[in-house]
Amino acid sequence: MAEIKHVESSTKGSFDIYFEDEKAGSLTYTWAGEDKFIIDHTEVDTKFSGKGLAKDLVVAAVSYAREKGKKVIPLCTYANATIRKNTELQDVLA
Repeated sequence: MAEIKHVESSTKGSFDIYFEDEKAGSLTYTWAGEDKFIIDHTEVDTKFSGKGLAKDLVVAAVSYAREKGKKVIPLCTYANATIRKNTELQDVLA
């Protein structure tokens, strides 16, 4: 089972995903003002491919944006493609 941990500083943050207690990947973002953040990178170790962990990271970032009333700019190609393919994630697009 995967666990996602959110780490945040004043201007940057990440969602780190752990699978069976091993860090499997992360999604990083940078704040762009007070009302939106840029998803700049999503990566999952190839050892964990095919488990849907990268999408889980994008969903976690979207959920965070919703909870905080923020918008997302997905510059990361994976995050952008995932959000564009899943209409239920598009409400947070800036």
